[in-house]
Amino acid sequence: MKSLCFLLLLMGTITSCTTMVPRKYVPPPITNDTFNDPAKLVTIPLPVIASSPNEGITLGALTAFLLHNAKDEVSTLSAAQVNYNKNFGTTFTLYGAFFPSPQTNWEFNLSKSTNVNQDYEFKFRNKTLLDEKLELYVFPYILTDGSARFFGFQSDSHTEDETNYADEEFGLTVTVGYDITKHLQIQFGERIRKVNIGRGAIDSLPFIRDRYSEQQVPGTSGFTAHAQKLALIYSTLDSRDMPTQGMYAKISFENSLKALGSSCDYRHYEVEVKGYLPLAEARYITVGRLMYNQTLGGRVPFLERSILGGENTLRGYGRNRFIDSSFFLLNLEERIRLFRWSVFNVNTDWELAPFIDLGAVMESLDTIATRNFEFNPGIGFRAVVRPNIVGRVDIGFGNDGPAVFVGLGYPF
Repeated sequence: MKSLCFLLLLMGTITSCTTMVPRKYVPPPITNDTFNDPAKLVTIPLPVIASSPNEGITLGALTAFLLHNAKDEVSTLSAAQVNYNKNFGTTFTLYGAFFPSPQTNWEFNLSKSTNVNQDYEFKFRNKTLLDEKLELYVFPYILTDGSARFFGFQSDSHTEDETNYADEEFGLTVTVGYDITKHLQIQFGERIRKVNIGRGAIDSLPFIRDRYSEQQVPGTSGFTAHAQKLALIYSTLDSRDMPTQGMYAKISFENSLKALGSSCDYRHYEVEVKGYLPLAEARYITVGRLMYNQTLGGRVPFLERSILGGENTLRGYGRNRFIDSSFFLLNLEERIRLFRWSVFNVNTDWELAPFIDLGAVMESLDTIATRNFEFNPGIGFRAVVRPNIVGRVDIGFGNDGPAVFVGLGYPF
């Protein structure tokens, strides 16, 4: 649940409830043999205060339910939420994340707004196959985002060219990874994505097709992507979800073929390198990421090209702010553990994370220029419930003004 704000400082003024629940009332897969009987359940009512450049301000309330296993770790998280946004009306959301073992986790999100927006998704990961050498990841979804924006192509796209639309899509991603060695994995992926472009929820902006034709911007009439991906990953990270040390490197190639149902033929190439350097028993963790992405092909749909902007790339801008045939991205942040504190009977690490995001889109790497780069400094606030859950608020500063993102998980 991207607007799950249970990690704000408002926590200190809200009461919670801890109860012991017989496991017969929380059967598998919600619990398993790693839980005591009865199981510890912490119930937390919280306000929701969320903001993003595309969506604006969202206010509401939620109740979070945290089930603890026998090690007193949060192994199951669920939350019911109701919020209000002037663009989307009232939104009802049910979210769940389940971590029955370090090798298996799954989550779902069911969300529906009274105006335009909806989000139904399910994610499943299992690495118990073939003596834990085979990893399976499945992600089906149905999504409508009425806040989506398009500013034009290239790095010099301007705010006066901003348009709005509803990104209506459904898709399925399946990835199978096999561990060649302890640190080296090969992955095969299959991705299907069907996109329709409808009218959005932001009445103050022109509709994308009122300004750009299909000839000018391929994909504005909708498109289909059916792509196959091959990736090679090298990782020495000490944790998949919450690494504190090690490095990660990934090189991937994805091919989309018209013969297999795609709207056109094109290819994606991507290289990503991440590093984690801990100091003072991991109280300070210096984290860096370097990425290069290139899309090659004729008349590639605009949402299938190389894109920057949003909570995980350039945090000084809204999602999909910059689009072109390639991008180069550098993220640096210092994750500083300020203190450890038990809030609502949940042991939490509170972190401060100053960061710098530097990135640019371009036609190709040989056309890169200093003037193309966006420099986004910012500050992040994190609450970490180990070993599975991270809540964050990131505030980035770009040329369009400040951007605030609230959500779950580290940005990279």
